[in-house]
Amino acid sequence: MVKKDNLIVGLDIGTTKICAIVGEVTHDGIDIIGIGSHPSRGLRKGVIVNIEATIESIKKAIEEAELMAGCDILSVYAGISGGHIKGINSHSIVSVKNKLIADRDIERVIDGASAVVMTMDRESIHVIPQEFIVDDQDGIKEPLGMAGSKFEANVHIVTASTACIQNIIKCATRCGVHVNDIVLSPLASSYASLTEDEKELGVVVLDIGGGTTDTLIYINGSVVHTASIPLGGNHITNDIAIGLRTPAQEAEKIKQKYGCALASMINKTDTIDVPSVGGRKPRILSRQILAEIIEPRLEEIFELSRQEIIRSGYEDSIASGIVLTGGVANMAGTTDLAEQIFDLPVVRSTPRGIGGLVDVVGSPIYTTGVGLVLYGYQKRERMRPKDSSVIFKAREKMRNWLEEVF
Repeated sequence: MVKKDNLIVGLDIGTTKICAIVGEVTHDGIDIIGIGSHPSRGLRKGVIVNIEATIESIKKAIEEAELMAGCDILSVYAGISGGHIKGINSHSIVSVKNKLIADRDIERVIDGASAVVMTMDRESIHVIPQEFIVDDQDGIKEPLGMAGSKFEANVHIVTASTACIQNIIKCATRCGVHVNDIVLSPLASSYASLTEDEKELGVVVLDIGGGTTDTLIYINGSVVHTASIPLGGNHITNDIAIGLRTPAQEAEKIKQKYGCALASMINKTDTIDVPSVGGRKPRILSRQILAEIIEPRLEEIFELSRQEIIRSGYEDSIASGIVLTGGVANMAGTTDLAEQIFDLPVVRSTPRGIGGLVDVVGSPIYTTGVGLVLYGYQKRERMRPKDSSVIFKAREKMRNWLEEVF
């Protein structure tokens, strides 16, 4: 049985599926040791609309992960997404009393930037420092110990609906697990899919979920913009169900097995079997018809996302291009279509920075779950004593001295 203290669990609560991923802390970092996935029954556009159905799906995913990992899951880092998510940039300035910036000065300037006016139905889930400015010298990432009298901070604040947060916590608690933190899903995905170089050069994480498509932009190593549009993979599935006159469940299977984002990539002789509704006989249709249904909807998703990037004002600073995550990213031709729309390099994400079951989670559908585990791991590392090695050496010296004296 794995030690409970060494476990970090990510719970990706999505519109299409709920996924629990168990990570074990090792000397080398994080090993993925368990995965549980179950169809999501109680969410619409990233928001819980049926508490009981969501609880049942979470339970199934957690039980499956526990069985694979051989452990009991007691706490999780839960993902959140949806149209209710809003991101804003904020600025603050304080004076430095002792002319040397200390931890309390950093806390004061971040608290000042965080003090934005919010309505009663919203709360902040992330306050992400972008840069610090000391006496008009900008671009500072680590200001601790620097000399100066005027201290400023630029931060990005992510807010969410209080009701949505409470519903996630309620569902997890009813399943017998504690929620350590609520994490924005595309932010979690960035922990698993981006390198530091990509963040510095400028990159967009485009997370195409079942009900929404979330956008997260990094510039100069910091988050500068977050947004969400109410379109996702389920809209493609619905289009297929209507266009091919087939049940929604069959449409999802057809999308996953035969879907292609570009009709020009399909051989005209390729055919697919399409189940009919009402017990009628299955039909054989051209696969190109399927692609012609998928392409305009995916084009719309990408075009709206492109407009969101333009609205952010950072479209000329994205040197690294676009990183696609989510189940739709697995579809053939998706990156090709995205490159045509965005006129930027586009790659499909694969979770990185982990050991263990790497091959099993090596798909965009697991990027958010793995990212939640890595988020929890990095948060744990930040909370460790910074000077533990120095303290250890000091204790050793003191112990040796005492042994010599006594």
